[in-house]
Amino acid sequence: QVQLVESGGGLVQAGGSLRLSCKASGGTFSTYALGWFRQAPGKEREFVAAIRQDGGVAYYQDSVKGRFTISRDNAENTMYLQMNSLKHEDPAVYYCAAYYGSGIFDYRSGGIYDYWGQGTQVTVSS
Repeated sequence: QVQLVESGGGLVQAGGSLRLSCKASGGTFSTYALGWFRQAPGKEREFVAAIRQDGGVAYYQDSVKGRFTISRDNAENTMYLQMNSLKHEDPAVYYCAAYYGSGIFDYRSGGIYDYWGQGTQVTVSS
C-alpha cells in the first residue's frame, strides 16, 4: 500500500510560481510511474503531467508545456511539479497519483493509476 501526500499549494499571483511536492510512503517508490492531475470546480479531472519510473521520460498536457516541469527524487520518495507563469486557467485541486506497472501505459488516463493523494489547492489571483 502506497500513501501519497501532496503539499505546496497556495495562493499566487498570475505569472507567479509554485512548487508542489508529493511525498510517498509504503511500497517501492522507484517502481511506480507517477502523475499529476487537477480538478477545477465544476470540471472533470484532467491530466497535467506524468513521469516514468527512472525520471528519464516526462509527459505534459499541451496547456502546461514550457511552464510546468515534473521531476522526481527516488532517493527521497518525492515527486515535484514546478509551476511557472501561472495563469487564470490553472487554479484547481492538484492530485498526485502512482501507477504500478511497466512498459507503455496510458499516462493520461486517471483510471489506470493505483494510488492517489488527497490533493492540494492552487489558487491564482489577478
